[in-house]
Amino acid sequence: MDAARAVLARENAALKAALAAAQTRGLEVAAELAVARAKASEDMALIAQQKLRIAKLERQVYGQRSERSARLIDQLALTFEELEASATEDELAAQKGCRQNDDGRRIVDFHGDLTRVFH
Repeated sequence: MDAARAVLARENAALKAALAAAQTRGLEVAAELAVARAKASEDMALIAQQKLRIAKLERQVYGQRSERSARLIDQLALTFEELEASATEDELAAQKGCRQNDDGRRIVDFHGDLTRVFH
């Protein structure tokens, strides 16, 4: 009976270790995803800004062709502002979940109670 308890205790410890490793990997993936989303939002905002700049330069070079071009520029400006705000929100979310300690290593803290330092 004692041998069976010892085996169960070892299996229990192994399962706990496996669960901790899986949770750690899950937090790593969540942090990487948050950073990737922030980068994608930033890239989309940059693309919108460049489209707006191109439209304004075309209008400056070729003159005002129609009222439609003015509306298009206004629409591009609004799209850029929305994407810029979204990029800022995503970046803040990534920073909240993934910050660096004094050594430059990432610290992931998504749930408040689970904190892990990664190299």
